[in-house]
Amino acid sequence: MNTTRRDFLKVGAGAVAATSAVSASSGESSIASGRSAAAPAGDAGNMIYRRFGRRDAQVSAIGVGGHHLGDVPTLDEAVQLIHEAVDAGITFFDNAWEYYNGKTETILGRALRDGRREKVFLMTKVCTHGRSGKLAMQMLEDSLRRYQTDHLDLWQIHGIVYDNDPELAYAKGGVLEAFDQAKKEGKVRFVGFTGHKDPAFHLKMLELGYPFDSVQMPLNPFDANFHSFEKQVLPEVNRRGMAALGMKSMGGTAWGIKAGVVQAEEMLRYAMSLPVTTTICGMDSLDVLHQNLRVARGFQPMTQSEMEALRARCAPTAADGRFEPYKVSLRYDNPMTRMPHGFPFDHTQREVTEMLEKADGPWLVPETTPGDAEEMNNGKSTSTK
Repeated sequence: MNTTRRDFLKVGAGAVAATSAVSASSGESSIASGRSAAAPAGDAGNMIYRRFGRRDAQVSAIGVGGHHLGDVPTLDEAVQLIHEAVDAGITFFDNAWEYYNGKTETILGRALRDGRREKVFLMTKVCTHGRSGKLAMQMLEDSLRRYQTDHLDLWQIHGIVYDNDPELAYAKGGVLEAFDQAKKEGKVRFVGFTGHKDPAFHLKMLELGYPFDSVQMPLNPFDANFHSFEKQVLPEVNRRGMAALGMKSMGGTAWGIKAGVVQAEEMLRYAMSLPVTTTICGMDSLDVLHQNLRVARGFQPMTQSEMEALRARCAPTAADGRFEPYKVSLRYDNPMTRMPHGFPFDHTQREVTEMLEKADGPWLVPETTPGDAEEMNNGKSTSTK
């Protein structure tokens, strides 16, 4: 994790032999071999680390979600949360180019100054949503500038959520060509993709054959009973030796917890007990960080019978997606996701309003798909699906 861009340019991407994917109950260590040479700060020695798929890297078993950093009341509080997370041994940090118009990347970049960058596995997501690799490279430069770093440990495609997103990603001149270029230039170590809508879209991304290093997906006991990534995608990701990154362990909104169906601790334990590399947790306060750390330290995986019982308890309220709204509602489809496809979006959402009115990013760039600029200028989508 303390590898510099110059260092891994010398080594070259993919030089390490593949190994099998890590399960939640094996392949763990108390101190990651990829950590900084400095002694872990605070209680970092109690953190669990897991191998990053087939690659020669290890990350903490829980990660900090980027979007919730934008919900922390003040910059100082957000920086304090990140500092405490790093000092506690958390190394995996999630983010995306578009979150709060770049605010969360800027927060994280500020917090990782003064030597903390070398202690973490830094990720962000590129938000072309079907547009060109050229735009992806522009977004990468934005992310690096905000992070105040010269390389990412992981760069992922954000939001594979529509049926034609895989074909757009694989199109000539598309985002995957940007992946290859960024790795060649030493600006990115590993690459992957994310999404939360439909397992079929994830499977299509895998079937088309690009050698991704990681795949991010929602994993929780409600998911097991409805459009399940756990049942359909997770086994294939592990079979291919890719790092499985879990997210939305609380269902995105924690509505299932608020309704009294489940408790926060068992939701996180369930997600961490799956064969994943890390579970990314949204944390908007120190209280939430401390709650997650209590689960992660000295983590004991659920037994199969415990997991089956929890899935059964969630099943009656899982079948319509009420506690996983990201699968069934446009609430989670921000305008950057929908606009390139020519889809309408919800103007009543606060974040949508901020994105459209206050953004300084390329929201209306004159291109939709890699090979076609004219259609976007006309406000139309080139998709035929």
